[in-house]
Amino acid sequence: MRLPKEPVGSGVSERSAIAPFLVMQVLAAANKRAAEGGDVLHLEVGEPSGGAPRAAIDAARAALDGTALGYSEAFGLRPLRAAIARHIEATYGRSVPLERIAITAGASGGFILAFLAAFDAGARVAVAEPGYPAYRNILKALDIEVVPLVTSAASGFQPTVADLKAVSGPLDGVIVASPANPTGSLIDPAELAAIARWCDARGVRLISDEIYHGITYDRPGSTALASSNRAIVVNSFSKYWAMTGWRIGWLVLPDELVDPVERLAQNLFISPSAVGQHAAIGALAAKPELDARVARYGENRALLLEALPRIGLDRIVPPDGAFYIYADISRFGLDSVDFCARLLADTGVAITPGNDFDVARGDRYVRLSFAGAHATIEQAIDRLGPWLARLERR
Repeated sequence: MRLPKEPVGSGVSERSAIAPFLVMQVLAAANKRAAEGGDVLHLEVGEPSGGAPRAAIDAARAALDGTALGYSEAFGLRPLRAAIARHIEATYGRSVPLERIAITAGASGGFILAFLAAFDAGARVAVAEPGYPAYRNILKALDIEVVPLVTSAASGFQPTVADLKAVSGPLDGVIVASPANPTGSLIDPAELAAIARWCDARGVRLISDEIYHGITYDRPGSTALASSNRAIVVNSFSKYWAMTGWRIGWLVLPDELVDPVERLAQNLFISPSAVGQHAAIGALAAKPELDARVARYGENRALLLEALPRIGLDRIVPPDGAFYIYADISRFGLDSVDFCARLLADTGVAITPGNDFDVARGDRYVRLSFAGAHATIEQAIDRLGPWLARLERR
């Protein structure tokens, strides 16, 4: 593993001088260890276990056998957009016309389109820390200023209206995520509504990342669609539907951004993956299978919440959703990059440094993913406990 290093030298754009995604470096190191014959327990990547649901696989096979998989419209297949509209109405009780729904190349493609359509270079967009690093890095690559919102465990590491009011200078946008990566915390529905009202009253564009909706444990996630007609909602088939590699996401757009996003999508991406879209139509019918997986994530969560404080990782905020635990490791005297590198080398347990998620304080934290098999979580605890005990004795 290595710390981020910006490219230098002639012929390299300043736009590309963004930090790497450290979790991918951890994954590469873990894969190298495995290739050399070592065993690895993967708790580093947010990769749902089990792969795509059976209905998605069947739909993809049917499309491969009987469909000319050419370009779709830039906004995607109309049957998929209509199915997503039905999903939104069934889940949230909100009616959204398919014309406002854009299928994208994963949530990542959705963020690029949303940021380009909503913000000019030099705009100021508030992002919570800790938070998903791609927000920060995509914004920087587009010459958009990132305004950090420093959060705390008291709010579940989620931003509040008070945090927004405390920002110095104007804002053009705010990004929220609920459940969030890396903490798994939810924004209280009343707080999300208050953030939406605050943004709308000031002409600030709210972007709500709802990619982990469907993966919650005690209460469901709330959608920004319930509070604002100006918000952009981002979602994806990667997490609840366990289709990371299929690269199918979607945007719900306000009316005024439909045409701008469509023009951008036509020119940047032409259209999303055809076979992935057909698979996504099938996946939307797989709720029983997928809810059973969420129940298994819940079992893993319960195991970690019981075990981690017992073995020395007691500074955690229990996640409301997603499949991550964000833990404070400052008591052990190592920065998180070194901590994760040593843990992998000594035990084969791969976890993610907090530096990915929080530039200022992330060296004190690590993220553990519990999306894998229950047996993997059990083995990781068995290895992590003795290793932490040895570390504390040094």
